[in-house]
Amino acid sequence: MIWPAPVELSGPHARLAPLSHEHAEGLCEATRDGELWKLWYTAVPSPEGMAAEIERRLSLQSRGSMLPWTVFDAQGRIVGMTTYMNIDAAHRRVEIGSTWTARSAQRSPLNTQCKRLLLGHAFEALDCIAVEFRTHRLNTQSRRAIERLGAQLDGILRAHQLSPNGSLRDTAVYSITGAEWPAVRAHLDWQLAKPR
Repeated sequence: MIWPAPVELSGPHARLAPLSHEHAEGLCEATRDGELWKLWYTAVPSPEGMAAEIERRLSLQSRGSMLPWTVFDAQGRIVGMTTYMNIDAAHRRVEIGSTWTARSAQRSPLNTQCKRLLLGHAFEALDCIAVEFRTHRLNTQSRRAIERLGAQLDGILRAHQLSPNGSLRDTAVYSITGAEWPAVRAHLDWQLAKPR
């Protein structure tokens, strides 16, 4: 049995549905919102590459190393993708990553809601020991968002990966542990409840 199993997660600001080929058209529209595939420091599928990316993620899911979702906003519009990846069932660890969000949905409660759903499922349903986040050292927007969640910087993996443009990526690694989850949960719930 594959751990973790696909599941739908939802809250007031976002719904995460198991990734499906049926989501391809909406995902293509979402990636056009901000031309996200042109960002050099991250890997976001282009509209032309979306079908292959969906197939890649579903193939990894069938092997038990990824659990991908399509992200919907509160109005039911597809606005991005996210995953549990680098799944380690033996040690009950997952990484939340391969995440991207349409520009018009950024800087809204949507990302906080998604992370609250994913973290809650990881710690409360899957009994994870820790959840990781990784991003390019120079992706300051992503690093600030991860830090706002309450994740702690574990360190920088220097010259960790080759980027599509041939440059070397230094990867910033963050995590939240099971012991930290109650405080992080209270913080995220407060962020989602506070007036905007």
